[in-house]
Amino acid sequence: MMLEMWNPLGIVGVITAFNFPCAVLGWNACIALVCGNCVVWKGAPTTPLITIAMTKLVAEVLEKNNLPGAIFTAMCGGAEIGEAIAKDTRIPLVSFTGSSKVGLKVQQTVSARSGKTLLELSGNNAIIVMEDADIQLAARSVLFAAVGTAGQRCTTCRRLLLHERVYDKVLEQLLTSYKQVKIGDPLEKGTLLGPLHTPESKKNFEKGIEVIKSQGGKILTGGKAIEGEGNFVEPTIIEISSDASVVKEELFAPVLYALKFKSFEEAVAINNSVPQGLSSSIFTRNPENIFKWIGPMGSDCGIVNVNIPTNGAEIGGAFGGEKATGGGREAGSDSWKQYMRRSTCTINYGNELPLAQGINFG
Repeated sequence: MMLEMWNPLGIVGVITAFNFPCAVLGWNACIALVCGNCVVWKGAPTTPLITIAMTKLVAEVLEKNNLPGAIFTAMCGGAEIGEAIAKDTRIPLVSFTGSSKVGLKVQQTVSARSGKTLLELSGNNAIIVMEDADIQLAARSVLFAAVGTAGQRCTTCRRLLLHERVYDKVLEQLLTSYKQVKIGDPLEKGTLLGPLHTPESKKNFEKGIEVIKSQGGKILTGGKAIEGEGNFVEPTIIEISSDASVVKEELFAPVLYALKFKSFEEAVAINNSVPQGLSSSIFTRNPENIFKWIGPMGSDCGIVNVNIPTNGAEIGGAFGGEKATGGGREAGSDSWKQYMRRSTCTINYGNELPLAQGINFG
């Protein structure tokens, strides 16, 4: 008889980022626990209260069901804890969410001890608006994707690729809507744009704007940090060439690059020209372009959308990206396999084993 067995890995290490401190943990921990593993979690150093609160909630559920709370263990701290998890041979799988730079270090460290990694790294996501697109739908989607959560999602739209025939029309709508964006406490009704995460994030925004200007970027709206209490910045749209090196990088803030193209093929080439490959969207009514876009000659991203924004509908699907985004997948139909050890098993029910040709055992 031959069969396959799937057994738990044992311990899964989960290292999460500040921007979705509960969701990313949930994607990993729930599947890891269902598959029979224990979880060691390191939350972001800037969100320790969430790490502690979540751990207490999980431990309470485990203990109510007569299971040790330590099945789910968490630690608060800095990079030294992440390094220890990456180096520990008792942890067969390390799931890391964060920047491509740090993710590469984690991958190298874990691979050096023959461990496995699940990486969810940087995004540099583009929305393409074709000449036949529903302009109002596209404009609403771009606003939500570029400004929501202050541009601090891995699926935030950072590049807006506009067909030359609708370039001015789309930008006109966006510039009008950007002027209406309410900035302030995101818990208040009607507020779309909250603060950046830390004062350092605000400084990075200001430095990024200067780099963009030095590479020929023209600010159409925004581009300034807001003085006063809180890490607030203006939602920003910048006209720039797709060849500018800064466009290839991820600035974790509400900064949107407006890029012009002439053909579908050129748009796809621009979309695929960056190191990252997380999420992508196209707005079009042309079935031919839709099926090209989702096919082998289309987007090279892990998430490929049509007529919805880059951060629109991936919940429940296999979330993750290609290239410098790391190749990991969380959720989706077969994501559980990453958290298990696969064995091919053969069982001999008989008394014969005709494998030793020519040997007489007496």
